Amino acid sequence: MEKGTKVKTIKVAAAIIKSENKIFATQRGYGEFKDGWEFPGGKIEKGETPEEALIREIKEELDTLISPRRKIACIEYDYPEFHLSMECFWAEIVTGDLLLKEHKAAKWLSKDELNDVAWLPADLELIEKIREEMSAW
Repeated sequence: MEKGTKVKTIKVAAAIIKSENKIFATQRGYGEFKDGWEFPGGKIEKGETPEEALIREIKEELDTLISPRRKIACIEYDYPEFHLSMECFWAEIVTGDLLLKEHKAAKWLSKDELNDVAWLPADLELIEKIREEMSAW
């Protein structure tokens, strides 16, 4: 990118949904990052809090109501075409069965399985922090 070029920032929220000793990961089925693994979530709309965006996005994408709990991190990552600002929260399922409406696949991963999928770069930055927290469970 040329010096002085303003890069678009995309603000998103991601849910690290946990159940027992595993976390939920999804594989993108569309777009530039098709087939990459990520934590579900999406763009934060104007006037929404990250938590509100997460609840809305997970309902839309997975037909599931979640409860965002504690913020884990805010990942700042520079992709070639944009800057991603990703607010990441531990979340729990309130109701629903995590029905894949937009994703290609999904897996429940234990701490030892976190490296078994090809994470998207921004999500990869979060994996070590998640592994550390899962070690304390």
